[in-house]
Amino acid sequence: MCVKSLTLVAASAALLTPTTLPAPPSRPRVEPVAVRDDAVRAADLLAKVRDCTRVSRGRYRRDAGAPARIPVCGTREVVYWTADMDIDCDGRPGRRCNRRTDPLFSSATAYAQSNGRALSAERLPFIVVPAPSRIWDHRDHGVRGGSVAAVVYGDRVQYAVVGDIGPRRVIGEASYATAKALGIRPDPRRGGAPSDVTYIVFRNSRVKPIEDRDAAALAGERLARQFVGRPGGRRPDAYPLPVEAGWASR
Repeated sequence: MCVKSLTLVAASAALLTPTTLPAPPSRPRVEPVAVRDDAVRAADLLAKVRDCTRVSRGRYRRDAGAPARIPVCGTREVVYWTADMDIDCDGRPGRRCNRRTDPLFSSATAYAQSNGRALSAERLPFIVVPAPSRIWDHRDHGVRGGSVAAVVYGDRVQYAVVGDIGPRRVIGEASYATAKALGIRPDPRRGGAPSDVTYIVFRNSRVKPIEDRDAAALAGERLARQFVGRPGGRRPDAYPLPVEAGWASR
């Protein structure tokens, strides 16, 4: 009885309410980032990669035709570079990544899921490494499909995996999901970031299966904590993860 009465009152109020025009479409809202109190911060990681010991023979371009100014740097634990971010929408087609939304769309990725299907750029945070060349061969530095990466932009950190291979002379690309998580416009046509994106890949690490986003996030936080020497929190060996980590497990 009470429910029926309330329904009648609501219906009457709706009839008395003046008709209003629909609100104009709003800009996409950037979701707030929930950061644990003990999480490794962007500033912690950037402080560790401020200096560069170059491990690449040459330098990369941000885009085809741009000057080659970006080196790949490295330590015993990581390789890293700072570049722009182009949006990789390749892989399994979806609502946001398909031939209609991306004129350069490819339904394949260099690395596949455990079921053999291509990765989903919409769902999985992953980064792109350059194809092996005389400039740099990522395989010689413990980097492969499924390697764990920390991508830093502004005050945000997003953990990802190595999921695709790009051109030999260009660097600075990540999946739609990576860009979205960092607050970067993920539109493959007009999105991305022009500069100041730092990619840090943990050498000899690997998430299995590669599509396990939660495992990549947990492994990334664990490896990042070790890399910055962050005290407190759980011990590295307290994370039961499906991940191989060569230097981290020694």
